[in-house]
Amino acid sequence: MNILFVLGGLLGLVLGGEYLVRGAVALAQRVGLSPLVIGLTVVGFGTSAPELVTSVQAALLGAPDIALGNVVGSNIANILLILGLAALIAPIGIARRSFARDGTVMLAASLLCLGLVMLGRIDRLAGILALVGLATYLIYTFRSDRNSQQAAEPLPDQARIGLALLWLLGGLVLTIVSARFLVTGSVALAQAVGLSEAVIGLTIVAVGTSMPELVTSVIAARRGQSDVALGNVVGSNIFNILGVLGVTAVIQPVNVAAQIATLDIWVMLGASVALIACAAFGGRVTRGQGATFALAYAGYIAVLLV
Repeated sequence: MNILFVLGGLLGLVLGGEYLVRGAVALAQRVGLSPLVIGLTVVGFGTSAPELVTSVQAALLGAPDIALGNVVGSNIANILLILGLAALIAPIGIARRSFARDGTVMLAASLLCLGLVMLGRIDRLAGILALVGLATYLIYTFRSDRNSQQAAEPLPDQARIGLALLWLLGGLVLTIVSARFLVTGSVALAQAVGLSEAVIGLTIVAVGTSMPELVTSVIAARRGQSDVALGNVVGSNIFNILGVLGVTAVIQPVNVAAQIATLDIWVMLGASVALIACAAFGGRVTRGQGATFALAYAGYIAVLLV
């Protein structure tokens, strides 16, 4: 039964995330947001909805290791697994000018997460500060997009507002219900097989809640839309730390598991630095680098499960 809970929860998260993102993008297009901002904020943050709902519910159910492991594990998977696979399909071009801003924010958020993890507890004040940082970043991004005059014209031929809202709300409800099943089943499985909740959060839950990012980035890479693929990953990582962890800590302060402080947070920071290095020295993520990212992720998972 617990396995069915996990599998059903994962499937529901994929479907719920798909409809939630579809509705969010349709609404964004209706108001004329540029493709870059849609990829970075609407798609990137929208695909992180499963992480948000799952982490909050895990914290409320008394499983803080799953809540924090989900955030850290998802950020690791977003760069090493998802961006790695997307780059294997087609090299990911990086616009250095825009990435200088967004990559800096991603690195700053990662360093903030490192500092909070080292303190051993993420309290409500830290959560509020993270949410203030997220709001500041969003305001600056939208203003920059408006000032650059790159915003797209509203698209009257896109899905109607009512249908877009239906997708958005339906996806959100499905995501919430599926997250509950996933967390409940994962906690029970962890107890049954002797794995720690942190490992479950870093592996099954993290990869499961990252499925919308995986689907979105792979599809974008196949269509040659590297801005969307990269923006999806960077936006998701920023939102996971500042938004997901911020909201979770405000609702329920999170104690940090020793394993996350000694290994996983450093892997997350290393993955972020590796992506920034690709942007700084090559202006792209090549197929070879994508393969290296994917192999690094496989090695990381092997270490966790040994």
